[in-house]
Amino acid sequence: MLCRLTSAAVLGIDAIPIEVEVDISGGLPGFHLVGLPMGAVREGSVRIKAALANSSYSLGCSRVTVNLAPADLRKEGAAFDLAIAIGSLVAKGLLKDVRKDLLLAGELSLDGRVRSIRGVLSLAELAARMGLKGMVLPAVNAAEAALVEGLEIYGVETLQQAVSVLAGGEGAVRPSDPTSVREENSGVDFAELVGQREARRAAEVAAAGGHNLMLVGPPGSGKTMIARRLGTILPPLTRIEAIEATKVHSVAGLLGERHLVPERPFRAPHHTCSHVGLVGGGAPPRPGEVSLAHHGVLFLDELPEFQRAALEALRQPLEDGQVTIVRARQSVTFPSRFMLVAAMNPCPCGYAGSTVRVCTCGEKEARRYRGRISGPLLDRFDLFISVGPVPTKALLGGEPGESSGAIRERVARARRRQAERFRRKRIHCNAQMSARQLGRHVALGTRSTALLTEYAEAHRVSARALHRTCRVARTIADLEDRDDVTEEHLLLALTLQQARWML
Repeated sequence: MLCRLTSAAVLGIDAIPIEVEVDISGGLPGFHLVGLPMGAVREGSVRIKAALANSSYSLGCSRVTVNLAPADLRKEGAAFDLAIAIGSLVAKGLLKDVRKDLLLAGELSLDGRVRSIRGVLSLAELAARMGLKGMVLPAVNAAEAALVEGLEIYGVETLQQAVSVLAGGEGAVRPSDPTSVREENSGVDFAELVGQREARRAAEVAAAGGHNLMLVGPPGSGKTMIARRLGTILPPLTRIEAIEATKVHSVAGLLGERHLVPERPFRAPHHTCSHVGLVGGGAPPRPGEVSLAHHGVLFLDELPEFQRAALEALRQPLEDGQVTIVRARQSVTFPSRFMLVAAMNPCPCGYAGSTVRVCTCGEKEARRYRGRISGPLLDRFDLFISVGPVPTKALLGGEPGESSGAIRERVARARRRQAERFRRKRIHCNAQMSARQLGRHVALGTRSTALLTEYAEAHRVSARALHRTCRVARTIADLEDRDDVTEEHLLLALTLQQARWML
């Protein structure tokens, strides 16, 4: 007897439908899986037989043939276990009148429990696009699937519960709505930062416009402290942004007990991270740090210590907002729209130009150290800030700085202006403006044009750097609730780039 059920596989962050065909016939007993199954899928035959036996179901001495169609696509993971087990029961005649309008996905343990799987949100979106009524999936993943409206969600803990649902014995159990995006208290605040007025201002501008920020200074001056507090002044995720970020984290298996990413991601990989870990890859391809930071912040501390190949791999994701990983058999695309924040010392010992300690590096050594960061990568930063040490007297007895909450209100107001400006475009902030949009929304006067021309000729900056300067000026104007970009806004934008010429 033949049974056909619907399951799905995740390719990148998107899901594709997989038809699970199970046939039980006479002949030599065996369990045969075809359709390009990889290791975890092939091993499923052992899990499935044990799960069926421990759930009081027996296939007897049967010849079971399972085909996962389309047959030319490699199948990864253990999410097909549940569909294969149910299909085996139907093909054996132990289960009748099974609903065919549901998508089945779940890993089975040997005792018949249904374990969690990755990429549930992508599977749920696929089920909705296919016009299916709902899903049968692990109970721990049910709330994640419930983010997609219009589906009947059947969260099951055991194989026997799944059989009961498919036989019509149980109704859909829709989890409580997990779609609200809440603010989490990260435990850090800009009020803890003493001094550093220019760096504070740069962080506010960067957060308001989604700009990339470079912090240069000696050890202990507060670079990492500033970067780790950037997330506290960013506006909350919108529901659409939260769902996009959740899809990436779900595919990567990083959701844990959460069902929705509640706040903007902050990723800070160690400088030993490989280029595959940074931009994604592997077999099968998995999202890297640039994708896990989607709609959030990617912080690279000690930037020159990263591998050159890893840093150069950042250039395309920074420009396109996505990274495409091409392999011989497949090509996948992951989203990667993030703010890049980097920190570095001015030289190997860290004290070049410092008034605290004498630099022990030669000029040639310091130049070689800074040269580890290529010009094209530097060109993709909008703001360059020199962060100097805070005087001891101010550090020990200074007034607390402005709180993250107060800064966040101004940032949110500026972001609302940008959202209104780009309400019909597929962009969210000033940093994403194209050259055409830049010409429309940043109208420079005669004096501003002359100032920018003089600056460009003096420093021989690229067209990309000039455009980034204009985007920063537009953000500064938004923070001041101004519709026009004035010469003062442009001057401040140039001031916030002065540390560029240290590198």
